[in-house]
Amino acid sequence: MRVPEKYSTLPAEDRSVHIINICAIEDIGYLPSEGTLLNSLSVDPDAQCKYGLYFRDGKRKVDYILVYHHKRPSGSKTLARRVLHSDVTQTARSVKQDQPLPGKGTLVEAGGPEPPMDYHEDDKSFRREEYEGNLLEAGLELEHDEDTKIHGIGFVKIHAPWNVLCREAEFLKLKMPTKKMYHINETRGLLKKINSVFQKITDPIQPRVAEHRPQASKRLSYPFSREKQHLFDLSDKDSFFDSKTRSTIVYEILKRTTCTKAKYSMGITSLLANSVYSAAYPLHDGDYEGDSVEFNDRKLLYEEWASYGVFYKYQPIDLVRKYFGEKIGLYFAWLGVYTQMLIPASVVGIIVFLYGCATVDENIPSMEMCDQRYNITMCPLCDKTCSYWKMSSACPTARASHLFDNPATVFFSVFMALWAATFMEHWKRKQMRLNYRWDLTGFEEEEEAVKDHPRAEYEARVLEKSLRKESQNKEKLRHTPEEPPNKWKQRVKTAMAGAKLTDKVKLTWKDRFPAYFTNLVSILFMIAVTFAIVLGVIIYRISMAAALAMNSSPSVRSNIRVTVTATAVIINLVVIILLDEVYGCIARWLTKIEVPKTEKSFEERLIFKAFLLKFVNSYTPIFYVAFFKGRFVGRPGDYVYIFHSFRMEECAPGGCLMELCIQLSIIMLGKQLIQNNLFEIGIPKMKKFIRYLKLKRRSPSDHEEYVKRKQRYEVDYTLEPFAGLTPEYMEMIIQFGFVTLFVASFPLAPLFALLNNIIEIRLDAKKFVTELRRPVAVRAKDIGIWYNILRGIGKLAVIINAFVISFTSDFIPRLVYLYMYSKNGTMHGFINHTLSSFNVSDFQNGTAPNDPLELGYEVQICRYKDYREPPWSNHKYDISKDFWAVLAARLAFVIVFQNLVMFMSDFVDWVIPDIPKDISLQIHKEKVLMVELFMREEQDKQQLLDTWMEKDRKREELCNNHTPKASPDSPAYHGGAL
Repeated sequence: MRVPEKYSTLPAEDRSVHIINICAIEDIGYLPSEGTLLNSLSVDPDAQCKYGLYFRDGKRKVDYILVYHHKRPSGSKTLARRVLHSDVTQTARSVKQDQPLPGKGTLVEAGGPEPPMDYHEDDKSFRREEYEGNLLEAGLELEHDEDTKIHGIGFVKIHAPWNVLCREAEFLKLKMPTKKMYHINETRGLLKKINSVFQKITDPIQPRVAEHRPQASKRLSYPFSREKQHLFDLSDKDSFFDSKTRSTIVYEILKRTTCTKAKYSMGITSLLANSVYSAAYPLHDGDYEGDSVEFNDRKLLYEEWASYGVFYKYQPIDLVRKYFGEKIGLYFAWLGVYTQMLIPASVVGIIVFLYGCATVDENIPSMEMCDQRYNITMCPLCDKTCSYWKMSSACPTARASHLFDNPATVFFSVFMALWAATFMEHWKRKQMRLNYRWDLTGFEEEEEAVKDHPRAEYEARVLEKSLRKESQNKEKLRHTPEEPPNKWKQRVKTAMAGAKLTDKVKLTWKDRFPAYFTNLVSILFMIAVTFAIVLGVIIYRISMAAALAMNSSPSVRSNIRVTVTATAVIINLVVIILLDEVYGCIARWLTKIEVPKTEKSFEERLIFKAFLLKFVNSYTPIFYVAFFKGRFVGRPGDYVYIFHSFRMEECAPGGCLMELCIQLSIIMLGKQLIQNNLFEIGIPKMKKFIRYLKLKRRSPSDHEEYVKRKQRYEVDYTLEPFAGLTPEYMEMIIQFGFVTLFVASFPLAPLFALLNNIIEIRLDAKKFVTELRRPVAVRAKDIGIWYNILRGIGKLAVIINAFVISFTSDFIPRLVYLYMYSKNGTMHGFINHTLSSFNVSDFQNGTAPNDPLELGYEVQICRYKDYREPPWSNHKYDISKDFWAVLAARLAFVIVFQNLVMFMSDFVDWVIPDIPKDISLQIHKEKVLMVELFMREEQDKQQLLDTWMEKDRKREELCNNHTPKASPDSPAYHGGAL
């Protein structure tokens, strides 16, 4: 090849900008082979090709579409492209090596001088022609369509013929159903009756889809083999490979095929990354709306799955898998199992909440707080502007706090920990059933082989590194002084140089160190930004409370705590939603600069970074209220200040649990309503509206052209490209954290999650069916790294709930008082026991209230919530013994609760087997049947071979019997001639 000279002439700055710029531009006169374009003309092509689902002949299905931008050629260039169908193509191909490079010569035709060309666009077209030629050599059939209703867009329709499908199915080891049918083991006795009753009860909520009905028999599946085609039912070859399988096979060929005009080998991922092609996607099966639309799987999914009117029905998971592939099918199956498991959690949460409502009037501590006869005067909540206040004014907060802080809360925390463990085990069993039903058992080898294909960005970085090494080697050779010739030494050097060139260049940790360092610094910076925002909200709450305390309106002053809490939570919610979007983009950028080698590695790194940032962003305000607010306040006369001016805020007299509940509920509901639902509904609608406005600005002729019915591939091109399942999983994982991590403070969290998910399933379904291009079907046997994240959240939830019950709620102090300090075995006197006394004469200078007589009397002793010695003690204001007793009880509870719940979770994990017994028996039965099938086949072959051998032996005997016997005088009788 004559490429090294071309590479050496490129400036260094161009090499890092675009891969195309590194590659040599071939000659203008390059002409593709005769078979590259299969443009066939007919009078009414749309009637035959079913509006783009078939080739123009109406027989060959369109399995995949490649899209590219093109410019309308001038008359001379059109004439040049017309030559494609003549016999001159082979001659042009043979002499193209001798033609000059673009810019070094001028081609003149009869029509006049050639207009100036865009060499970059020409290079893209030449690459497309070479790539499509290689696809033809791989056995695919192509058809071009540039005369489309979308100006400047060309489409390449790809069809995989039968022999290519068989070859690739064997290569990919795709399991296909054989002719052999066998009966699935049915349950008997009482279990069978229960199942039949359950099926009758649930029949109204089953989707009207054939695949969803329970099957009594199943076809035996076996990896496809061309040598064993007789095992498979090939009576209808058109439907043997469904559209999902056909598109998967074509995509594997597209990934494997490359164009190698220059040194850099470009596959479909690199061609897409460098805009040689603008899109590549399989087609939807057809339209989903309209009475005249031919019935297809997409229309069935729209009616039985992607409609809000069927929200109460089960999902047709088998049909989802058939249409979108196993990976997307597993996501919706997991989401369905998670939503179903939220039903019992919601019921128990409602019972716990109702128990709190029923016992609120029997709660002695809240009754004492509301009793004005106690006349407890509390210390000011802020310096100067705040005055003394009566504890009875906090009565509503105390009563509301009991709804979420009662003995049933501890039971609910234990229940939710066991619920999380049961959910994980139930999902593993469901996943195993799906693997068996979808013929994914023993899938690990194929999965790794498919996902090892390097990403385009990785290949580009490897190319840049190899070019850099070559230029450095050339510089060294240029400056090296010449030595006397030594033939042996030159041979050794040549051999070593050849070995170095053949070595594959890889990216080492040194190449990635700047990216790793940038990742570390950026993640730490963004976490610091989150903490800074939380600190800013804290300062806002403190300053807002002080400002409202100076208000002359009594109603404003009486609702200071509610006003400050509500506004601060709304600010937190807005910041969380905005930062979530920012952090998602930053996480993707940080992953890109790492340049992971494979898509699997890229996805896992992206998930880890995005989850870490969004976890910190979503839960930091809640962690602050749960574990830090009111813990480092100090005491009257010796408060803790931020920046020497802002006093740390305290919890309400009833504790911080009520505020934690408000914080958690508003953030959870706000994220679900605004971020998950309104954004997912509103953003696509807005994009459609923008497209409509652009359409109205066009000329009337273009508008009429646009209104005409488009081909299927034109309609699908206007849909949004599929961006992966990471955003869908992420919002559900964050919700799972809200449901499990702080469930002790908000028992209604599972209920709100359930209501959200009922809408979310149909919303996601509608998005996949109507608004997104059809994604390439990807095989997967599990949900990947998300399962480990779920397990981690489940384990963390046990620890956090133990600390919430122990340190945030008053559950432990109440138990300590009841069994150690109560005189009559009741909770009477508990409030007085938790309050310490302070002499107002001990206030620091400038911190006493400006209006000490606001209550109408002079205050000498005020109370505050803490366990400290009274002012008349010898060690006044020191921490009392009660504090240490309560702290010891809190820590003991954390240890006991955590170990007990962890043990119970592990016990549930151990008791419930990962693989259902009936599935393991069916898998074993399939293996036995497969062995029997092949043994029978071998026996039939042996019998046939024995029959042929018997026939040959009889024929030989028959021939020998008809041969005349030798006479005694003949030479043959005496052993032949001497």
